[in-house]
Amino acid sequence: MSDAAALPGQPRGLVVSGPATARAVNVLAPNPSAMTLDGTNTWLLSEPGSDLAVVVDPGPLDEGHLRHVVETAEKLGKRVALTLLTHGHPDHAEGAGRFAELTRTAVRALDPALRLGDEGLGAGDVVAVGGLELRVVPTPGHTSDSLSFHLPADRAVLTGDTILGRGTTMVAHPDGRLGDYLDSLRRLRSLTVDDGVHTVLPGHGPVLEDAQGAVEFYLAHRANRLAQVETAVESGHRTAAKVVAHVYADVDRSLWPAAELSVRAQLEYLRERGLV
Repeated sequence: MSDAAALPGQPRGLVVSGPATARAVNVLAPNPSAMTLDGTNTWLLSEPGSDLAVVVDPGPLDEGHLRHVVETAEKLGKRVALTLLTHGHPDHAEGAGRFAELTRTAVRALDPALRLGDEGLGAGDVVAVGGLELRVVPTPGHTSDSLSFHLPADRAVLTGDTILGRGTTMVAHPDGRLGDYLDSLRRLRSLTVDDGVHTVLPGHGPVLEDAQGAVEFYLAHRANRLAQVETAVESGHRTAAKVVAHVYADVDRSLWPAAELSVRAQLEYLRERGLV
C-alpha cells in the first residue's frame, strides 16, 4: 500500500460519506467511473450550532442520492437553505433542478443557464448562511464556468474538478483553456500561502491534507505535460490523437478521449504563444 503522506497533497485515505472538517460533510454519489473516480462528492456545509446548511454540487440526477443528501442534513438537525454549483458538468449539476424541488432552495452558479433564482455567483462574492461564510473564487480552465469556494473557518477550499483528490483533471477544450487553468492554479496557491488554506475538499476523490503540495504538484505536472506535447509536435506528431498516443502511452486507454481534450487545449496554448 502507498503511504498517503508521500502522495501529492497527502490524501486522507478512502473516500467515504461523513464528516471531513468541522463544517463539511461528504455525501458520496453512487456514480463511480474512470472519470468520476469513486463518485461525485456532494458537500453539505454548515456552521456548528446552526440549523441551516448549504449544499455544493448535488451531483447526478439520481433520486436516491438526492434524497439521501436531504436525509443526511435532517439527521444532523439541518435544513438545506441554498444550493451552489462549482460548474455545470452533469456529474455535479444534473440533479440540481430536482434537488431544488426537494429542498425548495435557489441554485446559484456562475452560468446563468444553471441558476434557479435571481442570484448568481461571481468573483469576490461572499455566501453567508446561518453563520457559515463561503468566499467565491473564480477558477476557470477545467471549464469556463468553474468556481471554487474558500471556507476560511476550516482553512479549506472546495475545488470541484479544478483539483481532484486523486490523479489530475482535464482541461475540457474548447470550453476549458489551459492559460485560464494555470492562472486558476496560481490563484489557489495564493490561498495556501496568503490565507492559510491547508485542506482541499475536491469534487472527486479523497480529501487532501496538503493543499499547497497539491497545487504545486498540479503546476509541475502541467509544465511537464506541456513540455512533452511540445516535444511530440517537434518530433512530427501533428494531430491531437497522435500526441495522445505518444505522450499518454502509459495512461489507461479509456481515458484517452479526455486526454485528447487536454492535448487540444495544450496545442492551442502553444500556438497562441508561437511555440509550435
